[in-house]
Amino acid sequence: MEDLVVRSRAIDAAREAGAAFPLGELQRSLRRPRTVVSVFLTALTTLLTLAALVPLFSVVYMLLVRGIHKLSLSVFTSLPPAALEQGGGFGNAILGTLVMVGIAALLSVPLGIVAAIFLAEVGPRTWLAQVVRFGAKVLSGFPSILAGVFAYGAVVLVTGGFSAVAGGIALAILMLPTVMLTAEDAIRMVPAKVREAAIGMGATPTQVIWRVMLPTAIPGILTGVMLAVARAAGETAPLLFTALFSNFWPNALMDRTASLAVLIYNFSSMPFENQIEMAWAAALVLVLLVLTANLIGQGFSRRSGQQ
Repeated sequence: MEDLVVRSRAIDAAREAGAAFPLGELQRSLRRPRTVVSVFLTALTTLLTLAALVPLFSVVYMLLVRGIHKLSLSVFTSLPPAALEQGGGFGNAILGTLVMVGIAALLSVPLGIVAAIFLAEVGPRTWLAQVVRFGAKVLSGFPSILAGVFAYGAVVLVTGGFSAVAGGIALAILMLPTVMLTAEDAIRMVPAKVREAAIGMGATPTQVIWRVMLPTAIPGILTGVMLAVARAAGETAPLLFTALFSNFWPNALMDRTASLAVLIYNFSSMPFENQIEMAWAAALVLVLLVLTANLIGQGFSRRSGQQ
């Protein structure tokens, strides 16, 4: 290590003096075992990264080839076709997905942010905070179908029917841990000097949290929200137990509601070519929606990092 430091200082001194760097020293350094190992590991990491990207780009390419020719304006404004019917669309499934994800966000985001405030600011070292944090981490790996079973027993059986509200509650259960944990991390990342400055100006603890900490942590919180939305939009199993499916436009929140994920699940197993093509098109639209949510989340994440 000392040899490298001395060599680096010698190179800098030579450059300041206008002397040319001897290429022989550089050539000898490339023959060192550590340099060979570094080059090999870099090449191996690059190769494995490209290999990991092959399945992803293969899926996207297949979706584009099989689904893009079916997309048109009528697809977004029409109802799903019947068994032997040609054409049709999945406009009700898009609307149903947005409605149920919106219900889930309305339930999980406020609750998750309030819980994150408690975990990060109010009682970070209390036994309750430890229990809540542990429960959120366990819930983050919760099988999605179990959330659907819970919502089926707690909502569907109580209300007497499948509905968008039941689907939204099931998705909220899956979104809540992501929102809570990312919001807690975002609040903890706010510099201590910001909090100290607010306290020094006479702000109360409540004012510090709501007027200083939360506005500063908003980009990080929104990152978690968008990641949770992306996960909820692609879930299928919870909606099979809660919202089920419908071939019509939703008239009320307590009616059966279509979704893109369930439409793909239903149509992909049918023996009719039109329904199979519709499933490919719906899969492409769903991937684009999830990708858009992830890109928005990444944008907020970069903004949070720059601050």
